[in-house]
Amino acid sequence: MIKNIILDFGDIFINLDKAATARAMIPFGFMGITPELDSLFKEYEKGTVSSSKFLQEVSNAFPKATESDLINVWNAIFLDFPDSRLDFVEQLAQENQYRLFLLSNTNDIHIEYVKKTMGMDKYNRFKNAFEVFYLSYEMGMRKPELEIFEFVLQQNDLEPHETLFVDDTKENTDSASQLGIKTWNLLVGKQDITQLKSYL
Repeated sequence: MIKNIILDFGDIFINLDKAATARAMIPFGFMGITPELDSLFKEYEKGTVSSSKFLQEVSNAFPKATESDLINVWNAIFLDFPDSRLDFVEQLAQENQYRLFLLSNTNDIHIEYVKKTMGMDKYNRFKNAFEVFYLSYEMGMRKPELEIFEFVLQQNDLEPHETLFVDDTKENTDSASQLGIKTWNLLVGKQDITQLKSYL
């Protein structure tokens, strides 16, 4: 029996265009993710690199881009956050049938942008629907590392077999399932989080 639900943010609640940043970087000389950039992006998501250091490192790789260009390009990934999904998670929280947790790989620049574009009222409504709002850059960990799932389970005294984790990235749901957590690898464009109850 499911008692706890851990939910991802991007492409579960807020729609993303995951290729947008790469497309927007092409005029500045981007030709693909290098091992160095991949490592930098992951460390930034873990919060081990500050925003200023992150922007400096990316600027070194793409000297034609201004800091403003880089921030705009970095945030190009975000689309809209449908009200139907916010209403759904608020209703789910009000029913008080499940303990709800958010677990998102994200970073400081992205969250500040989300707050600004959503507005703090809507952002806080969303955040308040969850018992705990876990953001990778505040935790020093990121999905799909097992330690991030172990941390959430231990911190909140959750039993894996009573816990459902929803994420659009199969690598993340595969990792969680190794610990005995039930998973739903949501197929973006074919499934929607508002259909959650049919997967419980």
